[in-house]
Amino acid sequence: MKSRGFFKQFNLMISLVLLGGMGLWLVRAGQDARPLKGSPAKAFGGPELVATYGKLPMSFEANQGQSDSQVDFLARGRDYTLFLAPTEAVLALRKSVEKIHPKEALLQHEPTKPQDRETQTEAVRMKLVGANPAPAVSGLEELPGKVNYFIGNDPTEWRTNVATYAKVRYEEVYSGVDLVYYGNQRQLEYDFVVAPGADPNAIALEFEGADKLEVDAQGELVLHLGEEQVRFQKPLIYQEENGTRREVAGSYNLKDRGQVSFQVASYDPTQPLIIDPVLVYSTYLGGSTEEGSSESAFMGIAVDSYGNAYISSITYSTDFPTTANAFQPSPPSPWENVYVSKLNADGSALVYSTFLGGSSGRTGVWDLAVDVQGNAYVTGWTWSPDFPMANPLQPTLRGNVDAFVSKLNPTGSALVYSTYLGGSGSEASYGMAVDAEGHAYVTGSTSSVDFPTQNAFDGTLSGGGDLFVAKLNPTGSALLYSTYLGGSSHEYGLGIAVDASGNMYVLGNTTSTDFPTVNPLQATLNGREDAFVSKLNPTGSALIYSTYLGGSGEWERVYDIAVDSAGNAIVVGETNSADFPTTLTSLQPTYSHEHGVGRDGFVSKLNADGSALIYSTYLGGSVGYGYDAALGVAVDASANAYVTGYTGSTDFPVANTIQGTLNGISDAFVSKLNAAGSALLYTTYLGGNTSEYDPYNVWEWGRSIAVDASGNAYVTGVTMSTDFPTTPNAFQPTYGGGYYDAFVAKLGVETPPPQAIQQLIENVISLNLQTGVENNLDAKLDAATQALNDANLNNNVAAINSLQAFINSVEAQRGVQISNADADALIAATQAIIAQLQGT
Repeated sequence: MKSRGFFKQFNLMISLVLLGGMGLWLVRAGQDARPLKGSPAKAFGGPELVATYGKLPMSFEANQGQSDSQVDFLARGRDYTLFLAPTEAVLALRKSVEKIHPKEALLQHEPTKPQDRETQTEAVRMKLVGANPAPAVSGLEELPGKVNYFIGNDPTEWRTNVATYAKVRYEEVYSGVDLVYYGNQRQLEYDFVVAPGADPNAIALEFEGADKLEVDAQGELVLHLGEEQVRFQKPLIYQEENGTRREVAGSYNLKDRGQVSFQVASYDPTQPLIIDPVLVYSTYLGGSTEEGSSESAFMGIAVDSYGNAYISSITYSTDFPTTANAFQPSPPSPWENVYVSKLNADGSALVYSTFLGGSSGRTGVWDLAVDVQGNAYVTGWTWSPDFPMANPLQPTLRGNVDAFVSKLNPTGSALVYSTYLGGSGSEASYGMAVDAEGHAYVTGSTSSVDFPTQNAFDGTLSGGGDLFVAKLNPTGSALLYSTYLGGSSHEYGLGIAVDASGNMYVLGNTTSTDFPTVNPLQATLNGREDAFVSKLNPTGSALIYSTYLGGSGEWERVYDIAVDSAGNAIVVGETNSADFPTTLTSLQPTYSHEHGVGRDGFVSKLNADGSALIYSTYLGGSVGYGYDAALGVAVDASANAYVTGYTGSTDFPVANTIQGTLNGISDAFVSKLNAAGSALLYTTYLGGNTSEYDPYNVWEWGRSIAVDASGNAYVTGVTMSTDFPTTPNAFQPTYGGGYYDAFVAKLGVETPPPQAIQQLIENVISLNLQTGVENNLDAKLDAATQALNDANLNNNVAAINSLQAFINSVEAQRGVQISNADADALIAATQAIIAQLQGT
């Protein structure tokens, strides 16, 4: 929910969407479902364009005689009108139909004319069975706009200054149950809010106007209206306990006489259920030429404790946005250049943005990490003999192309260290990780017989190209270990992760039949090229496990790895094997195509000793372009996996989505899987369909993903769409030009204002302890405490005023009692809460 100072009074919320928000679709039988025109698909419980950065086009008019007397409020949209009454809601759906069949018009060599069309209306009436016939009703959060009706020439029939509201609340529709309707981003949603001790089983709905009701295999409620269908997606319900989200199962239950109730699994009645993920921001990032070429670079993204996002890739644009304080504000090379950019927490500004490279030869970057101090680490490859060095382990280029490892300070103004890493052959580094102490871990590929090794598990090159794994100390002055790893053919190390104990996990691809395995899940190469996953001990001297991973198709490709707190490794990639190893209870255990045809993404989770799959699932569709790949993965404290990549499938599995359909040839996607890999908590397409450069081939890729401690997901990738979805106040809301721009998006979960203010207070108290400010004398703490009291009393206006006073106090202490970075973080968090309270 969005506003809601009253939230803490209630402990269970069944949140449903009447139009748009639950993906209510009106479709003809036999056709693919598509959102109603004017109602972008956004699934309940999934990401949405956050109101903080948008407008609130939905409004509820108080009925002052402009409608039937039984109607309390009404809301209007392009293709519908919603009427709210004490025990029912009536949705009138309008559709335009052709009087002359378009095929007949075509045979007559004439286009269909406006006069050949007429508007028809179909009504769906949702009744609350056995509900209170006279509940108290009120409009919440009055909007500044008024509605006037000047119809006819009799002024007594006119209605002027009709108030509009962001929400409508019916109290006690059932004992202990309130019903709240609200609008968000051109969508109508409604919540049943169940008080402690109240029974959600009392809620029952009856739909009139539908010929048939059913719950389909996906758990969606389907209303059949002649040849059309109205669909309500399956609810997603969860609770937050001690900062950790726990999903609560819920479903529709069809009863006799066409009635619908809800089945809700057991839940903790002392904890609120929160159901409102959001797309916090989305922005382009690019100049007038090209960013993120798929041949020269992957992309990296990381996030710090303040919510700042760090992004790295390559650009061909000489006007790529940089900042004046940057280490290299101007492009050093006439070829492609590496960039490293730091975006603030609300996506509205660059903290810094810098080029990184030499003046001759080409350079590419493949991964990025950030440490607890905000230093950014990037790795890749370079041909440039004058690539910038600082305190280098290896100051000169030894081969045609070497790997590099560079560490930028938190302001992006200087290199802490920067070094080549390579032998007399060729190297490229593809994966980067950093631990809590600032040790950097890198992996890649080498063809050098003299690649620098230290305390190596394998000190010699085994084939035409091996992967390497290296660990650098925090100053970059020494290798703590460095080792080859490979068989007699070719290997590439493509991703790396480290756990809290210092164990290192590496994944990549191999064509070797003798790749070293230890305690393997899969001991042999199954196809021409398989994935591998290996875990090394903290000294890099021994393998804890090492295994192939693949089917009998031509190849598997892996791209990223993440490790949860239990030491389980989650890997993602793509496969064309119909027999790729999956688990029966996973989300998608079978391949979407015939063997060897198309590609599916996959997500596989290995247990801590590598002996078994906790889960393994395909992730893809079969209709359309038919190529899907999972390119990036991150994991949160609850072991939920966040995955991004690309899909060309119109039937890619989506759930709780902001964009329910494929827009281009290929769109980015963002998915969140539960810890068991058995269900999607959300999945959304992310892409546009318009390109000035190539209007017939519009592509997006999601390439890298990170997650913060609150479960917000940060995604970067490339787009060629001039209409890629961005949010107002984004740093760069429009396409920069050329073939590709980068994009950066943040998807998160919005915390109800009282909880958010409480967290703000806890952050202030912690900060005061660090800076020596006395809590009982702190004006900003007083203002935040007052805001919490106001919010708990449902006085949003007063809460906003108190939060503004808090911001003023922070500004007064900026640079004196608190740092600029801490002030920025506190103000950004406060502005987000104010936006929630305003409902904007």
